[in-house]
Amino acid sequence: MELRLFIIACIMYAFMWVTRWLRKTKRLINTTIFGMWHATFLFLILSCAAYLFLFVLKGGVQEPIKTVPFLIIEVIILMVAMFGYSYGRLVEAKNRKSLIKKNMDWCSTVYFAGFVASFVMFCFLQAFKIPSASMRNTLQEGDHLFVNKAAYGIRVPFTNKRIHKKKIRRGDIVVFRFPADNPSQINCGGTSQYGRDFVKRVIGLPGEIVEVRNGVTYINGNLLPREKYELYEDVERTNTVEIDDPNLYQGIWQSHRLDNYLNTELRDNFGPVKVPEGNYFVMGDNRDNSCDSRFWGPVPQDNIKGKAWFIHWPLKKIGFIK
Repeated sequence: MELRLFIIACIMYAFMWVTRWLRKTKRLINTTIFGMWHATFLFLILSCAAYLFLFVLKGGVQEPIKTVPFLIIEVIILMVAMFGYSYGRLVEAKNRKSLIKKNMDWCSTVYFAGFVASFVMFCFLQAFKIPSASMRNTLQEGDHLFVNKAAYGIRVPFTNKRIHKKKIRRGDIVVFRFPADNPSQINCGGTSQYGRDFVKRVIGLPGEIVEVRNGVTYINGNLLPREKYELYEDVERTNTVEIDDPNLYQGIWQSHRLDNYLNTELRDNFGPVKVPEGNYFVMGDNRDNSCDSRFWGPVPQDNIKGKAWFIHWPLKKIGFIK
């Protein structure tokens, strides 16, 4: 989302630059050019406003816009732009200066707000909506939260480098980009999760040995004590292990393809595997209903966007996340 806001700001800034050039070369004296200029302004400003409005309606989360609503909005905006063209042609020369100033004030507001918002979202905060039940009961489907993107260090714009780095600790709830190498990678029930953001809890740290036996998690051979946030179902546990070679098992897991071989059997019995350096092992709090690192492998540190920080919707759940 921050990149899209930055692009919006750049578009509005470019429009202001073009407008200054048109004024300097006195091309806006031409009635047709002035009408086209005003129509372009209306189209750009209304498109940006519509996009931001839909973004707010979705709770600050970037989700695909349905085709029909999008087309309806664009048709309305085009009709307004056509009206703006006709209106611009009718504006008297003595009133054009006032209209140009008014339009430029709106452009300045949009591009400045866009630059500031994109910077804040890139470095400090991101909105996120819980899409599934994998983090029950800590986070419920439909919860809207803010992600603290500076929790593990401030990210340098358009890079994966961070300054003032801070450690990611066991038990942290993190939001991360799914560790898929390409769109054709299939995980989690036979679908591609490429480019999507996930939220899980950090369980295994770099260099640790992680294993699950009969639904119970072990770290470096030691039982990991159950926490109050963990949720389990009363189900029969399986004991099937189909890959006997530890090196082969580790390799398939690190390549994010283990669920393609073992599927749901990984829920109760997994590993042991060693978490690679610079990677983390994550799991959902709803352990029996979570597609996580047991299934699709480790999460590279560069994929971790930040720490789940504050629930802002629904109102009854407003508060910091533990």
